[in-house]
Amino acid sequence: MARTSVQTEATTLEQELETEILRSLRRILRAVDLHGRGMSRRYGLTGAQVICLREIQRQGDVNPGALAREMSLKPPTMTGILDRLESRGLVSRRRRDRDKRQVLVTLTERGEATLAQAPPPLQEKFTERLARLPATRRESIAAALDEVVALLEAENIDAAPLLAHGAANPADPDHPPPGSPVGEPTDAPSHP
Repeated sequence: MARTSVQTEATTLEQELETEILRSLRRILRAVDLHGRGMSRRYGLTGAQVICLREIQRQGDVNPGALAREMSLKPPTMTGILDRLESRGLVSRRRRDRDKRQVLVTLTERGEATLAQAPPPLQEKFTERLARLPATRRESIAAALDEVVALLEAENIDAAPLLAHGAANPADPDHPPPGSPVGEPTDAPSHP
């Protein structure tokens, strides 16, 4: 049975729409990747690390567990971020005076100076722009993204609300190997 020109046109339009949706998803992943790679190359920091430094600066001395909760990260993930920041002299950890079981994280002078030079994380720019949209538009974007997550069968993936790139390579989480998947948060919880 031959297709009519209307059916052929409809199929072509559907294919073009699918292609445009996939292209948009790729642009989003690429934007996150490019921003993260640029920040890593220029400042030696991942987006998650900058967000962590900013949160420590905002709160002052902070408990790593509270910091993990604030950033929606698991404690072992936060420990990894803090280990890397501490090894670079950007933060320091010390035991509380009254309760030696508790640890506090503090931004060092070097951390303050680094943070003063680093640009805001991609998610800050994004959330500022998103906040300018009318509430109904933001709700529609949220609903559309929820549908995309469902279409990708990604509802059960644990993801912190960080727009950061990185590698699935735990041996070198701050420098992804060439050809590694993009869009996966560095210093974010690993996904099954």
